[in-house]
Amino acid sequence: SPSVGSFRRGFTIGQANFLGIGDSLTFGYTNTDGSNEINASYTVPFNPRNGTLSLSYGNTSSKVIEPPFDILDIESSSLNYGITIRQPIVQTPTEEFALSLTGTRRETDNSLLGIPFPLSEGADDQGRTRVSSLAFSQEWTKRSAAEVLALRSQFNVGIGAFDATLNDPDPGTGEPIPDSRFFSWRGQGQWVKLLAADTILLIRGDMQLATTPLLPIEQFGLGGLGSVRGYRQFSVLTDNGVFASAELRVPILRIGSEGMLQLAPFIDVGTTWNTDRANPDTNSLASAGLGFQLQLGDNFNARLDWGIPLIPVDNTRRTWQENGLHFSVEFSNF
Repeated sequence: SPSVGSFRRGFTIGQANFLGIGDSLTFGYTNTDGSNEINASYTVPFNPRNGTLSLSYGNTSSKVIEPPFDILDIESSSLNYGITIRQPIVQTPTEEFALSLTGTRRETDNSLLGIPFPLSEGADDQGRTRVSSLAFSQEWTKRSAAEVLALRSQFNVGIGAFDATLNDPDPGTGEPIPDSRFFSWRGQGQWVKLLAADTILLIRGDMQLATTPLLPIEQFGLGGLGSVRGYRQFSVLTDNGVFASAELRVPILRIGSEGMLQLAPFIDVGTTWNTDRANPDTNSLASAGLGFQLQLGDNFNARLDWGIPLIPVDNTRRTWQENGLHFSVEFSNF
């Protein structure tokens, strides 16, 4: 996000068969000019049917560096850790159906001018948010030589346990204030179709529905890379939302035996709304644009997207993404 820096750098390292029992360990670090993030996970199988137990940890610290808010010394830190049990029910060379159960703990602290302060909705008077939640997920993937279809469904329940954030309704209006007690559903899908040699059609969809107002860390965001390109990251943040994207990747240049440059026209659309409270002034985004993707074997991938907003929003156009440009480079040494 431009508020903590538009250029994001990072690396991830991993070790398969870490202890010689089919387990894996990964560690990642990313940062911007105003943020630092550490993530680690460990996964170990526990039965012959590829059931796995995963432990995860994340720690993020950030500071707003975007003018004119940088003079307010706004800082935030967050800690999250979780445990996941995943069990494939159907597993063949062309199809997989799996169930998983995840327990997560998220802790966030905010400060203003060095003093703890409730900057986000639902935080206590010390700027703290504590969420304990359970997630039940279902994943289905179908593959063939010409296409891949992947669907994912997840039910999320905030259980309000372990000193989690609890809020009473607003005394003036009686409206509910978001806290750690919530229920939501998230559905995601992706269809990849091979139309011709190295010509791919990619369709993506994402939806969230919530029965109660949600804390910001649980809300549905629109805008930016991976969402509606051409807009600032998380231009819109609400309780519910729907997003869809269509992209065609066409080869225009071959480089050696393994390199390729692809042209990728795309269209992204999304709309959002809140539960039991007012919607933002702009709650829908749409864009059309063009991308260029460079692949050099399995080790190097670079991507440049230029999205043209079809629905105007207020922004400073100070950064690349606020001018519709998104650029990423990935390099793998293994």
